[in-house]
Parts: sequence; structure tokens; C-alpha cells
Amino acid sequence: MYGDKLLTDRQGLSRLDRGRGSGAALAPIERSALQTLTPREREVLSVMGFGEGNRALASRLGIAERTVKAHLTSITRKLGLRSRVETVLVSLEWAEDLRPAE
Repeated sequence: MYGDKLLTDRQGLSRLDRGRGSGAALAPIERSALQTLTPREREVLSVMGFGEGNRALASRLGIAERTVKAHLTSITRKLGLRSRVETVLVSLEWAEDLRPAE
């Protein structure tokens, strides 16, 4: 939520991120940067687009909440992200590339 509006698009998330003080636009993430992530980090990143908290993500993935936190810390470091909102934006932008191969 941003004010009284439900944010469901990237523009809304971008406004939210600016409202939290970063002010700068999200730098583009190259596909090669995603290759630095482990398969589990890619899985965690892929579910970030649901907009759920760590506990719900952990339940969805069948892992501990602190494991989700550890993966998110690693993801943000590897991709040079500054906030959870940026992480969600990357998840939405690269959703197709983050899906496991069938």
C-alpha cells in the first residue's frame, strides 16, 4: 500500500522506493548478473514478486525465515541492490528468466 492505494505495477513500486529516500533510479540488472546467483537464490528472488513478507516466502518455499533473510542479503549484495523494493522490481523484471527450466 502507498497511502490508500494498492501498488501493483513497477511505476508504483518505483514511487514507493523514492518515497523511502533512495531517490535514484534502479540501475539496470544484466542477465549475466543473475547467473551469479545460486539456484536457491534465484528461487527466492523469483517469489519476491508476490510482495509477501519473509515468513510467507519461507512458508511458500518450505525453508526457514532466517534462510530467506540470508538469501536476500546475498542477492542484494550480488546484484548491488539497496532495498527490498528494488529486489521486488528485479523479480518482476526478470520473472521469465528466474523460472526453473522444465
